[in-house]
Amino acid sequence: MSAAVWGQASQEQLAAHYYANGDFAQAAQLYETLYKAAPQRFYYQRLLSSYVEMGEFRDAVRLTERRFKGYPKELGVLVDRGGVLIRAGQKKKGEKCFDEAIERLDRDQQPVAGLVQAFESLGRHDRAVAVYRRMREVTKSPYLYFAELVGEYQHMGDYEAMTEEYFNLLDHQPGMMHSVQVSMQRALVEAPDGRLSSGVRQALVSRIQEHPDNRTYQEMMIWYALQEKDFAFAAMQAKAVSQRQPEVGGEQLLRVAKIASQNKAYEVAADCYATLRQRGPGDSRYFEARMGELEAEFAMVNDAVSPDASRVSQLRQHYAEALAELGKNERTVPLMRSYASLLAYHGGDMQEAVSLLDDVLEIPRLRPQVRDEVKLELGDLLLFAGEVLDASLLYMQVEKANKDDVLGSTAKLRNARLSYYNHDFEWAVSQLKVLRASTTKLIANDAMELSLLISDNMEDDSTYGTLELFADGDLMLYRGLLDSAWADYEAVQRTNLSHPLLDEVLLRQAEIRTRQGRYEEADSLLVRLVESYPYDITADDALIMRAELNDFHLGRPQVARECYEKLILDYPTSLYVDRARKRYNQLNEK
Repeated sequence: MSAAVWGQASQEQLAAHYYANGDFAQAAQLYETLYKAAPQRFYYQRLLSSYVEMGEFRDAVRLTERRFKGYPKELGVLVDRGGVLIRAGQKKKGEKCFDEAIERLDRDQQPVAGLVQAFESLGRHDRAVAVYRRMREVTKSPYLYFAELVGEYQHMGDYEAMTEEYFNLLDHQPGMMHSVQVSMQRALVEAPDGRLSSGVRQALVSRIQEHPDNRTYQEMMIWYALQEKDFAFAAMQAKAVSQRQPEVGGEQLLRVAKIASQNKAYEVAADCYATLRQRGPGDSRYFEARMGELEAEFAMVNDAVSPDASRVSQLRQHYAEALAELGKNERTVPLMRSYASLLAYHGGDMQEAVSLLDDVLEIPRLRPQVRDEVKLELGDLLLFAGEVLDASLLYMQVEKANKDDVLGSTAKLRNARLSYYNHDFEWAVSQLKVLRASTTKLIANDAMELSLLISDNMEDDSTYGTLELFADGDLMLYRGLLDSAWADYEAVQRTNLSHPLLDEVLLRQAEIRTRQGRYEEADSLLVRLVESYPYDITADDALIMRAELNDFHLGRPQVARECYEKLILDYPTSLYVDRARKRYNQLNEK
């Protein structure tokens, strides 16, 4: 390295040292020398910044004038000069410099990035917008820099202009709809308030009114409603499209129905499927609509704490009519399975439910996996009916046929739980230990939970008497015999007032009261559990139950919010943390 180069490197290090430490006078002297020797842009920027920091605005302006004279294509230098003048109190002159920088733009796009960056560094996003608009004008390209302009409008919070950009592009290029949706979805998530959402809705309504037959805007409105989880509005729009354009509207109705169902908006889903079903068997979507409508209706009954008897009766009739029309075959197996579940768990007709699943197993060429899934469901029904041995035999068949996959592990878990119900605790624990290493997280967690419940209480009760009472209660709870389950749990409490199972008893009793619709009593039980057993493994279960009880049944969002927050902060390793955080954030947005 030559002495001159070494000297320059040394000067540069010293200048950087002074600059970093706020000694701008010393830094300026060194950067003046360095810039004179080699007019690099970096030296120019450091020297300009040093002048400004010292308040030497006249020197700063002169520097920008010399720089622009030497490098007239660096339009950002005009922005630098404008920024200095505004800082010196000469706002009009500064703005005039900004105008000049933008007016000098021609069809050459090379200076654009630097000019925009210069404006953005001053926080002047309005001027960055002007740069992009000027380039559209000189190049006669009305959709140039679309993404960049959307970004600037979003930063400025000018959601009206932002929305206009989206829809003007779609007017010109409908094929860009997916890209627009991706960009809008990100913007809707990032928007700090509801103004963007409201603006998008108003703009779409306005454009649909102006162009009622424009398919792009119809699809965008449905997409927007789905993003906002306003499924009823999405369905209304899809129906409107269906009346004008049956084929397009049919696809949209099907899409809305599926997404609504996934989000547990079952009434909306059922309505969309019913609209499609009413077109008749000649429609290509008829079969899917017929099946989907029944699935949605079943989900409404199945999710209800106490389903209305008339609704169950009506749904039974719908299932019977559908099977009479569509037949019992491989395509209708999902229908038969859900119908059997309705009959067994809500209709009180176990014999017909078992018969229906037997019919499924007799269908020729039924896929082995489906056959074994149905066997598991049949085993569950038999256990629900108290036929423990027959249920166990079915579980063992499925486990044997699927030793190395999830279905086999599921069957093994159910058989281990059945052994627990039968008071064969040591055998149950030995099977659960194997399942705790399952590659399926849900099975591993369930196995761990039941294994700990049994093993912890075997150690504390050598006679197993209290654990046997508790297992009896769990079996009654599974079978839906809530009063019998309650009596067994009460017996556990009477047997030993300090038994480690008492927190589990409170949790089960809260579940019973919830299923009975006695929400206040359930809430009181959960409060007792959290206050009395804050360090037991049931505490986070109780918190999530109490949060959702107050959130969805008791109409006390503030209590729900407090429970979600406590779960997140005090039990950070809980499996429920993600669920709690998601709902907590939703409540805070309201």
